[in-house]
Amino acid sequence: MAKKRGQTRIAVGFVALGCPKNIVDSERMLAEIAQADMVITAELEQADVIVVNTCGFIEPAKREAFEAIKHAVNSKRKGNVKKVVVAGCLSERMGEQLFKEIQGVDAIVGLGQRDNIVKIIRQSLTSKKHASYLEHACSDISDDKTRLLITGAHSAYLRISEGCDHKCSFCTIPAIRGRFRSKPVETVLVEAKELAKAGVVELNIIAQDTAYYGKDLKMKEGLAKLLAEVEKIAGLEWIRVMYLYPVGFTDKLLEMVAGSDKIVHYFDIPIQHVSDPILKAMRRPDTKEGLYQLIEKLRKVLPDVVLRTTLIVGFPSETDEQFAELLEFIKWAKFDALGTFKYYAETGTDAAKMAEQVPEKVKEKRLDELMLAQQEIAFAKNQSIKGAEFRCLVESVAENGTGTGRYYGQAPEIDSVCIIENCTANAGEFAKVKVAGMKDYDLLVRQI
Repeated sequence: MAKKRGQTRIAVGFVALGCPKNIVDSERMLAEIAQADMVITAELEQADVIVVNTCGFIEPAKREAFEAIKHAVNSKRKGNVKKVVVAGCLSERMGEQLFKEIQGVDAIVGLGQRDNIVKIIRQSLTSKKHASYLEHACSDISDDKTRLLITGAHSAYLRISEGCDHKCSFCTIPAIRGRFRSKPVETVLVEAKELAKAGVVELNIIAQDTAYYGKDLKMKEGLAKLLAEVEKIAGLEWIRVMYLYPVGFTDKLLEMVAGSDKIVHYFDIPIQHVSDPILKAMRRPDTKEGLYQLIEKLRKVLPDVVLRTTLIVGFPSETDEQFAELLEFIKWAKFDALGTFKYYAETGTDAAKMAEQVPEKVKEKRLDELMLAQQEIAFAKNQSIKGAEFRCLVESVAENGTGTGRYYGQAPEIDSVCIIENCTANAGEFAKVKVAGMKDYDLLVRQI
């Protein structure tokens, strides 16, 4: 253990997994740990306690979480680490079954116990038995003030709600995180101001469905009203809206974005599919015709808009013809970025019980075909903007002067980046750049 003023300090190793919403939870826990005068160490084997904040949304995330937990348990068996605490979505989803699945876990922490992580760490160190902290269901929403950012000092996620009211037949989120609950506007603004005061210049607005914001609070045009207040905050330069469901786009919202100097022309729109029978089986409210119309409208109102989407291939009963519909739509829509997943039959979901499950080999083939089509689209788009000039947010600069950054059309973590030749700006600053070429999906740019 580390020493300070003669006092023994608890050393905590922390593993943060999962989506941006999970990152916010990790940042809150890390802040609590730091404020409790514990040592946060990057050397997991040197920790007294390892906390693994997990994702449990789909099978690959579950496998990643299991690997991280088993690594932590192995460190404990070597005699260095004393306790292993598992938090997050997988804890909420599996509960005490985790103790049976992975021998050596000392505590499991549900989402509702996030802010009690320090108390739980201390209790685990004094107890000889494993314990679960799952008693409080996710019926309210905690604020996310006071975070130890792991995204960098200049960019941060701002979570505006928790849970989800959509009943998609393939999704586990409502079972894990509960019903949709919007944060009050005042709470969101306090968090946003705190981040801006700390030096954050880019806010990435997140929720399970950001367009749904305020509906539970009986607000009309809730997201547009919230954005109008957030953009008034001094210090913020970019406001990016993520996870907008297609049915949530309104004329008011588009007018708000079009007239703003801070809200970037970038939308992440998870459509999942385009074939009407598959959308119906997924219990999505969208239609093929509606999705075509939405893309046309977005590009008409915002000619420079950058669009990202997420798709599922191999959903139960998906035919070759229905996959061909999806492929045709992708080639027509020409999304700037696209994430595609094979369908996973998640326990507890209605889709897992459906007949006509698609064979794994067919899923793989469709996934490959779709991603090859998207690769061609993405490379052509990169070529088309050669010579274009952008404002670029610098993320880091290497000793040789090569910088890494993003223009407005690149969201953190999930999108490509700009590789900046002879970068003279510092991390967290904006630089004007000109596109010189491309390297795979990334843009090669020169500072001007």
